[in-house]
Amino acid sequence: MTNYHLVILKKLYLDAILAGRKRIESRLSKTKPYTFGRVLAGDKLFLKESSGPVCATAMVTEVKSFNNLTPKQITEIKHRYNQDILGSDEYWRSRSDCRFGFLVWLEDVKSIKPMRINKKDWRAWVVLTEKADFGLLKPDTVKEAR
Repeated sequence: MTNYHLVILKKLYLDAILAGRKRIESRLSKTKPYTFGRVLAGDKLFLKESSGPVCATAMVTEVKSFNNLTPKQITEIKHRYNQDILGSDEYWRSRSDCRFGFLVWLEDVKSIKPMRINKKDWRAWVVLTEKADFGLLKPDTVKEAR
């Protein structure tokens, strides 16, 4: 079963994904995020610019999850994957004390007609459900995401 997700990104990173330069999305946090373990290969993502519209889709091809991270392990992740994550030195410094994380490989990235949604909370990654989909799981929108 394919799951759908809403992923909020800074414009800089969204542009890099759309240009094909950023092929891995990273999420690192101090506490175990709700999305941890809920993103799987084959899932579909709706990509939304922070304070902007949903404007692209992507497919997840691989996910690596990390528990109980140490600063040394985060440095190793940076050295191994940053050519596809494109995190700045400041990004990695700000994540050095995170304990949980996951990396998501993106493929089949497509621009879609920009759609404004009514999202008021601070979540940067949302697992979409029938009851909470921001109007994104309508048949015509899902069709466009395929």
